[in-house]
Amino acid sequence: MAERSVLVTGGTGGLGGAVTAAFLRAGWRVVVPEREGAATEQAGAGPVRLTADLLDPAGAARAVELAAADPAAPLRAVVNLVGGYASGGLVHETPVEEFERMLRINLRPTYLVTQAALPHLVAAGGGAVVCVSARAAVAPFPGAAGYVTAKAAVLAFANSVAVEYRPRGVRCNTVLPSVIDTPANRAAQPDADHRRWVAPAEIATVIRFLASDESAPTSGASIPVYGRA
Repeated sequence: MAERSVLVTGGTGGLGGAVTAAFLRAGWRVVVPEREGAATEQAGAGPVRLTADLLDPAGAARAVELAAADPAAPLRAVVNLVGGYASGGLVHETPVEEFERMLRINLRPTYLVTQAALPHLVAAGGGAVVCVSARAAVAPFPGAAGYVTAKAAVLAFANSVAVEYRPRGVRCNTVLPSVIDTPANRAAQPDADHRRWVAPAEIATVIRFLASDESAPTSGASIPVYGRA
C-alpha cells in the first residue's frame, strides 16, 4: 500500500506520462487530473484520475481534495506540469491577448493548485512542490515573449513559495527543460537534431528526486535539465 500521495497536473502529457510512471514505480499513490473529454485508461495499479478544470479555482481545489483524501497516504508532493507553448512575432507584432494567454495557461494552474495544496502539505508535516519552468526563462529567444515571460513568472512564483513555506516544512523547486523529446515536439521540428533533446524519463527522475525525502535539504533551486541541447 502506498504511504504517500502526489498530485501530478498535466499527467497525461508527453512529460506527464513519464512523471506519473516514475512515481508509481517508487510506490506513491498518484492522482492525475484530466481535462473534460480526455481519453482515460484506468489500470488497477495505475493513477487515480478525475476530471477537473485547473484554470478554475473550484476545479483545482477539487483535484487537491482528492489527492489529500486518503489518510493512509497523505498528500506529500505536488508536481505542476500543466502549461503550453505558442510562438509568435516580435513584441510589437503580438496582440496582448496572445501574451496574456501564455500567462494564463502556464501560471494560473500552477498558482491555483499550489495554493490549494499548501495547507494540506503543512498539515501532513511538510512536503514538496515541483514546478516546471523552461530554459527560455533564463535564456530567452525571439518570437515568444509571452511564453518566456510566463515561464519566468513560474520560476519567480516557485521561489516565493520556497521562501514563504520553508519554516513550515514545505520545499519548492523548479526544473528548467530545454526541448523535451516528445512526439509533438518531433512533429513540430522534424529537421531538428533530436539526439540533443532531453528525454521525458530523464526529467521525471529529477522531479521524483525533488519530491522525495532524498532531496530534503534542497528548496528554492532552479535545476537545468537540458540534455545535450
